[in-house]
Amino acid sequence: MSVLAGYKKSLKRLEVEELPDLFLFRPLAFVLVKGIYRTNITPNQITMVSLLVGILAGVSFGFGRRSTILLGGLLYGFSIVLDCADGQLARLKKNGTRLGRILDGLIDYIVSVAVYLGIGIGLGPASDHPGMWWVLLAATGTSHVFHSISIDHYRIRFLDRVEGSSGSVEEDDYRAFKAELDSLNAGHGQVLRKTVIGLYLRYLNIQKSITSRAAGAVRGKRAEADAFYARNKAAMRGWTLLGPSMGGLLLIVAALLGRFDLYFWGRIVVMNIWAAVMYIVQFRIDHSLADETEAEDGSA
Repeated sequence: MSVLAGYKKSLKRLEVEELPDLFLFRPLAFVLVKGIYRTNITPNQITMVSLLVGILAGVSFGFGRRSTILLGGLLYGFSIVLDCADGQLARLKKNGTRLGRILDGLIDYIVSVAVYLGIGIGLGPASDHPGMWWVLLAATGTSHVFHSISIDHYRIRFLDRVEGSSGSVEEDDYRAFKAELDSLNAGHGQVLRKTVIGLYLRYLNIQKSITSRAAGAVRGKRAEADAFYARNKAAMRGWTLLGPSMGGLLLIVAALLGRFDLYFWGRIVVMNIWAAVMYIVQFRIDHSLADETEAEDGSA
């Protein structure tokens, strides 16, 4: 297998991949994956290393010096590369698990909290208005969560519909993990697994609430995979502009420039405006598809 063919095999569908991943983070991650492919290193182990590196990035930001801010930006970039590598290794070795996917997502949030706290502790006291700095951080963090929930939902839904799953991947996950959590709660031990699954179930409930209210729930029969793909291909690319790698790249650039205000306004203003645009676009696409499907069923 050629290097290019191996790289393509390590990716998700191109429509759901973020541009910074395709052209920066995943190529670097693939080099790492090729180096460890024949070892016993597992995707979950890489995930845990990405957690450590991400927390170190937050600690570096917390010192607030120019040199440590630069180091924090580089460490945060490396944590993103590792975050890409675990999934690529899992796809190449076909040894990914549902729990591993949950752990990967949970660690993304832990790293983000560490980084935001580091930025606040390191740079807040030196600003002219420390209180406003923390307000901006809170607004940025809230926006970050909103964007991540949105793209997670529409990415999973796109893959679910286009790849022909007979049911919703999110609903299948919820039912499977709810049953497992009920079984675990009936016994003793496995506290970490219980905690991770419990957090993920709460996350799915929040995700469902936000996306249903923002875009409007569309009921009725599902559109055929080809029709869904044709109408949602461009929209999915639009959603990827809100993804964690796009935001991560913006944060890295802000750290290298020493201008975190650019990151704040990019997340709070630009990306939220884009999110509003995407919800309007998605609302129209979904209702149009629902109407077309019902019309076809009525004329059949």
